[in-house]
Amino acid sequence: MKKDFYKNTAGFALAFSVLGSTSTFAQDSSRVLKDVVVSATKTDQKQLQTGKVITVITADQIARSEGKSLAQVLNEQAGVTVAGANSNPGLNKSIFIRGAASGFVVTLVDGVLVGDPSSSGGAFDIRLFPISQIERIEIIKGGQSTLYGSDAVAGVINIITKKGGPEGIGVYGTLTGGSYGSQKQNVGFNGSEGKFSYNVSYTHNQTDGISEAADKNNTGTFDKDGFNQSALNANFSVEAARGLRISPFFRFTSGSYKYDNGAFADANNQSLNRFYNAGLTSQYQLNNRNRLNLNYGYTGSSASYESAYPSSNIGRLHLVDLYYNHDFTDQIKLLLGVDNRYTQIKQIGAANVTPDANLFAAYGSLSANKIGGFLNLEGGGRYNDHNRYGHNFTFDLTPSINLLQDKLIFFGTVSSAFKAPLLTELFGPYGANSDLKPQKSINYEAGFSTAFLDNSFNLRVSLFRRKLRDAIVYLTNGYTNFDRQNDQGLEIEPSYKYKKLSFNGFYSFVDGTAIRNGVSTYGLLRRPKQSFGLTAAVQATGKLYVSANFRSYGQRGDYNYPTNVTLPAYQLLDAYAQYGINGRIKVFADVKNILNKRYQEIYGYNTMGTNFNAGVSFSFN
Repeated sequence: MKKDFYKNTAGFALAFSVLGSTSTFAQDSSRVLKDVVVSATKTDQKQLQTGKVITVITADQIARSEGKSLAQVLNEQAGVTVAGANSNPGLNKSIFIRGAASGFVVTLVDGVLVGDPSSSGGAFDIRLFPISQIERIEIIKGGQSTLYGSDAVAGVINIITKKGGPEGIGVYGTLTGGSYGSQKQNVGFNGSEGKFSYNVSYTHNQTDGISEAADKNNTGTFDKDGFNQSALNANFSVEAARGLRISPFFRFTSGSYKYDNGAFADANNQSLNRFYNAGLTSQYQLNNRNRLNLNYGYTGSSASYESAYPSSNIGRLHLVDLYYNHDFTDQIKLLLGVDNRYTQIKQIGAANVTPDANLFAAYGSLSANKIGGFLNLEGGGRYNDHNRYGHNFTFDLTPSINLLQDKLIFFGTVSSAFKAPLLTELFGPYGANSDLKPQKSINYEAGFSTAFLDNSFNLRVSLFRRKLRDAIVYLTNGYTNFDRQNDQGLEIEPSYKYKKLSFNGFYSFVDGTAIRNGVSTYGLLRRPKQSFGLTAAVQATGKLYVSANFRSYGQRGDYNYPTNVTLPAYQLLDAYAQYGINGRIKVFADVKNILNKRYQEIYGYNTMGTNFNAGVSFSFN
């Protein structure tokens, strides 16, 4: 009976999508919204003014993703792979951008760095940020160490949260339910009063889930691994004095997750993960051409694991970032800044020590737009001083040429980036090596973008190559630096809009070679060499919106100790429908994996078959 319901629901959604013509982006796409201002560049540049490869997941796209997780939304972007995005919802997620290893991406929340120095790779756990609290997302690909220092080897993800609303008090929220006993409730209050604005929201999310580990022998005895999560997000903003705006924030997430012992290995394990984030952003507008910015963020993370091998990890990150913007003219802009990053970890039961590290940096960049009416040029550098390994320097240079009244843009970038050794690699209980050197890369990008037919048709083509040396790996005797890793790839991103119909697609190719002691090995684990996506949507009426999303992922390798295994290619088809009531209430339904494809993103772990999520969202002012 349940299987028939799933099939009928999926069939209805697919037929509805096809009849309407069928996803999401086009008019919302970053390649159309060329006047959108990107805050992650720290100079509030328009996309048209920079040669960097930037994707903006807009507020409209986020609003149509209530049935998805942050991992699933990121996984639908060109050049971005999130391992485990469609596996058990509580499974750890790993972000790969342009083939780079997990942990080579910086995550920001409202422009302020977040991370977990006690985790594998030091990356932020994206399971801990509900989609309901996000306004939009900016993704900048390529080496970004000039602005963001360590870890920004492959790119930066800037999560921008919902902020204060119009005068008075506004109330908004979402209620959803779906497959595997999944349910989510979100409620928020926002508004403004004079020079003060605020936004406070609470989200509860839970699911029974599926068995994390695959039941290889079909015993039918593997239990479900669900999670229960609560999250609070609060941000405020006040004009404290003329030209001075201060915006404090506080975020807290607590999640209880069941997990298994690994590939094909069932277990009754559980972890308790907590994320604290507090601080402020501030800007003092001296005049129309001079701005002083001060950001401070504290991130605290803890993870306690109940299993046959119990453990607990605590990580702390303090960041102070002070930078100054000076606009010589509307076309020539200078950025100067300093930041200090302090990290500390404690691994309870492993060693009675709390190692720490401090990374200080001074950086600057200069951008000049419309030189000779067609040339844009950006360049900058960063000096880094680490108390454990010493100092280094990174740079970037990004020219772009705007032709045919900005309808044809050629761009290119050469940059360097680095990733400092993690405290767990330097001083952890397993294979620590205090003599590790930072991983360093040189990055090259080139491509072009077009916008024709009154911006109805857009195309961006990007080629990239990354040369990484002193890559840190774990061998039988512990962590060590090996020779180098070379990765290269291609991204093609077309979009088209015709009246009420919109289409968006991407094709990504990435491959890599690791060279150890003069011996080359090929392939990138858990990252498909080729991936393809096509999304189509129709605004059928003023109230009804319908979309469908098809994605194809090629073969990829994965661990199967002591050798590797090749996972087969797979395809996914999703559909979404939304109906608005009086502009304040929307009902929606989201059906994923309509074809009920059986596959593995990670060797030995399950993925979800056909599943759906439906609900209602509301907003009152």
